[in-house]
Amino acid sequence: QVQLAESGGGLVQPGGSLTLSCAASTSISSYDMGWYRQAPGNQREWVASILMGGSARYVASVEGRFTISRDNDKNTMTLQMNNLKPEDTARYYCVAAITTARYWGQGTQVTVSS
Repeated sequence: QVQLAESGGGLVQPGGSLTLSCAASTSISSYDMGWYRQAPGNQREWVASILMGGSARYVASVEGRFTISRDNDKNTMTLQMNNLKPEDTARYYCVAAITTARYWGQGTQVTVSS
């Protein structure tokens, strides 16, 4: 069972950038990885995924602004977020998926506000 820990959240002005990191307790090479976010009063929303082979997908609202990447040697995944908007404010969670199992981190808060 993999344990995940997110970091890198914080307060940023609109138009700014943040890089979120997800550190895994074991090898992630066999996992599909992803990021979700949840704003107060909203359901958890899928943001981006990167599969074992490296292919990436994004929700339309972040396409062109966010970049997901993974480093299987370091057991880490990152989410580079550029041109942040107030509607990106949420708690961001990383997830590791293998077969039907899903493993979640505790999340890191991102607040976009002037």
